[in-house]
Amino acid sequence: MRTESILVCDPDPRIQRALQVILRGGGYKVLITASGEEALDRVTRDRPQAVILELALPDIDGIKLCRRLRRCGEIAILVLSTINDESAMIEALESGADDYMTKPFSPGELIARLAARLRAAPSELRVQVDGLTIDVAAHLVTFDGEEVHLTPIEFALLRVLATSRGAVTHGELATRVWGPLHANPALRVRAHIANLRAKLDRGQQRNLIRTEVGIGYRLARPDQAVTPSVAPRRPVLAKSSRVRPHHS
Repeated sequence: MRTESILVCDPDPRIQRALQVILRGGGYKVLITASGEEALDRVTRDRPQAVILELALPDIDGIKLCRRLRRCGEIAILVLSTINDESAMIEALESGADDYMTKPFSPGELIARLAARLRAAPSELRVQVDGLTIDVAAHLVTFDGEEVHLTPIEFALLRVLATSRGAVTHGELATRVWGPLHANPALRVRAHIANLRAKLDRGQQRNLIRTEVGIGYRLARPDQAVTPSVAPRRPVLAKSSRVRPHHS
């Protein structure tokens, strides 16, 4: 059995039982809760490596719970919900969720996405480029020692660029950050990249995020970053038909 423990927060007993079987079959330890408050208590007490979360809970709004769970530290949050609405998906991801799947779902895909999320947060990964430090485990970005405040989506985009070799396409960035749900991924990616560049460059034209024409973006290598003469001192979506929620 794996050493990772997974907390399931879902009020549907049938989904609880199904996830317990699926996750144990994948070698994980499983903790079951049916409410948001109970989930917060178990996260504090048992320190699971990941949470699988239904947004429709009896006591706490699921989006608010995502934010509270994110403040608990480096824990993978995978939303598995009956809510199949793009605005809810985006809000959950921007509130700290790492991935989003809708019910009904594929057990195999759930296990694959969970394993990918757990792999995506190695405990000591740090990337440094021209004064910029990206600490993946701490979910922290600093420039010359001063924290750069990023939204969860901006940090997710930067993490993909920092942990990829070479350029990453618009489509790959969109899929790895939001999941395969968007008709125009390039437009969404460009908007967030523009905001991310503004926060990283701070008007100094550092060019830390490079555009590869016809491909996408990549993070500058240390020898390619531009350092200005005066620098100011200074952190997924799927559908299938195998496991369905119970409707009474």
